[in-house]
Amino acid sequence: MLKHLKLTNVGPASAMTMDLQSRMNLITGDNGLGKSFLLDIAWWALTRNWPRDLNHRLTSGYPARPKNVANPAILQFKLSTNAGSSKVFESTYSAKDESWTGQIEKPLSSNLVIYAHADGGFSVWDPARNYWKTRGNINIQDRLPGYVFSPRDVWNGLTVPIEGRPAMVCKGIIDDWSTWIRENGDNAHRMAEVVGALSVDDQPCVTGTLLRLSVNDVRDIPTILTEYAGPIPIVHTSSAIRRIIALAYMLVWAWSEHVRAAAHINVNVAGQVILLFDEIEAHLHPRWQRTIVPALLKVMDHLTREKINVQIVAATHSPLVLASIEPHFDEDRDRLFHLDIHENQVQLDSISWAIQGDAINWLVSDAFGLRQARSIEAERAIDAAQAYMRGEAKQNPKEFRDKDRIHAELCRVVPGNDPFWPRWIVEVQHNESGL
Repeated sequence: MLKHLKLTNVGPASAMTMDLQSRMNLITGDNGLGKSFLLDIAWWALTRNWPRDLNHRLTSGYPARPKNVANPAILQFKLSTNAGSSKVFESTYSAKDESWTGQIEKPLSSNLVIYAHADGGFSVWDPARNYWKTRGNINIQDRLPGYVFSPRDVWNGLTVPIEGRPAMVCKGIIDDWSTWIRENGDNAHRMAEVVGALSVDDQPCVTGTLLRLSVNDVRDIPTILTEYAGPIPIVHTSSAIRRIIALAYMLVWAWSEHVRAAAHINVNVAGQVILLFDEIEAHLHPRWQRTIVPALLKVMDHLTREKINVQIVAATHSPLVLASIEPHFDEDRDRLFHLDIHENQVQLDSISWAIQGDAINWLVSDAFGLRQARSIEAERAIDAAQAYMRGEAKQNPKEFRDKDRIHAELCRVVPGNDPFWPRWIVEVQHNESGL
């Protein structure tokens, strides 16, 4: 488990500390403040590699650089094992070598790590397949350092050089899933269960028959059954469905290959899975946004047939995601973080958990920081109306200093069912009556 991150002179802030909980850690904040960057750091801490160093087709996951190369830059992190022991690691940046230095150590934790990138790519680190060996007093990377998929690789397979020769290490969704369906074995059932668990209850993704796209394409394409159009080839489904399918596939593929590799080298399977998600709600309709995190908390049971500890670290822009976890949030195991700007400095804070009740209240909470959950024009008109009611209309822009102009703008941009209208109408009637 990843327990602690401390960044000094790295990324958008001069210093940043993150103490993580054991189950669910959600990060909110405006664009450009470092949510994706924190996930990249978490992946590096767990695997000792930057995603894009392993696959240059990836559009994210670049190595971190200091905020100011003239000053010392430090990455510190703390990991714990399933047995409860923990260790702190520290790495410094060498500007001359343009790399992170420090003691080379194999990853302490035996966790399976899966990183879902915002662009549709994935990274996987498997302690059974990407393990290190100790020869004498030296730790040596004895296998591939990790599996990093571009969005195209996820669907069509991942090929990497091994001993100077290209080797296909993953067949991809289309090939693997069609094979699983034909074999009708454990992976076919796991895939169907996980896809179903990640979809909404009244619109479940159900596996259909295999189809071919044309006479010139010999691939058998899995399909998703729909009530409105019959079976749809997965390559023709929406961006949201493809994201769900890709996520389900990477979970099934990573776990099944991990179990097989663990048996092959005679080691125990991982007791914990760490899931890193960038923009967990990407491409998802609000109906799906409010189911994705609760589903992930349960989905590993479909894979392992037993209870596996899962630690989630996810970045989100969705108030519905936060509203959806209110019945599940446990302050002893979960934490909410927020990135914001204070005194021209980016700052990461842990927010005290408070149930907001709905997405609108989450929008105006500390997690998202909107003053009003309305359009910018409606917000300005209401601000002007409130200033008028306080007797401060002279502070408004010139076009909003008299009642009639304010009222006209309110009528233009604020819907009739907005809860602000009763207050304004009472104010207008009060002034017109001369009271």
